[in-house]
Amino acid sequence: MTASRMPIARRHFLATAAIGTIAGLLPMSGVHASTTTTPGPGAPTVRPAQPTPSPQIAGAGSEVPIIGAAAASHVADTSSIRPFHYRATDAEIADLKARIKATRWPERETVNDHSQGVQLATMQKLADYWVNYHDWRRAEANLFSYPNFITNIDGLDIHFIHVKSKHPNALPVIITHGWPGSIIEQLKVIGPLTDPTAHGGTAADAFDVVIPSLPGYGFSGRPPNRAGLCPASQRRGTP
Repeated sequence: MTASRMPIARRHFLATAAIGTIAGLLPMSGVHASTTTTPGPGAPTVRPAQPTPSPQIAGAGSEVPIIGAAAASHVADTSSIRPFHYRATDAEIADLKARIKATRWPERETVNDHSQGVQLATMQKLADYWVNYHDWRRAEANLFSYPNFITNIDGLDIHFIHVKSKHPNALPVIITHGWPGSIIEQLKVIGPLTDPTAHGGTAADAFDVVIPSLPGYGFSGRPPNRAGLCPASQRRGTP
């Protein structure tokens, strides 16, 4: 597919960082996130167990933050590819906004440029957007309008979106986000890549799209060390 058929613009850095930050701010319990193992003929559905808190991801009480939350829900066959869904509660969204509104801001920077970091006014505008304008329900519905999955790679749960093209012989492609960032940045390319004929392309331009959340981001588990996963491990987890 040519660039003229599918122009893709990069999001502003702060918007990208903000979308990724939501994962660390909204707590989640096993009641709100669910993974299931697709049963074979006559086999019962395997229901996820309650999350097991760990020192790395445990929050107050029985709750854990979204980052790594999928890794905290264990099923019998952790190597399988399991459908995944998440819905934040109204109370969690209200708590997020309350904590943002309760931010204790530092004094304004002593210069009129960015030499001392992100300016106070910029961060206050960002906070105001999250409290008064951001629609998490809309973002949540958009994210889970696509097939979401969890699989375990080298002991770490990895979340990903997998959308197959309706066109035969579509090429598989893995699209990863940057850091800070999230898979939400990549949702806009799913349609043009999987259904190019609806966007000015041809069936020969079609792709089967896999968009993973990097380890430690979104719904993927957090690696126990900085090494993370090697490229070979990432390839092994691709369906």
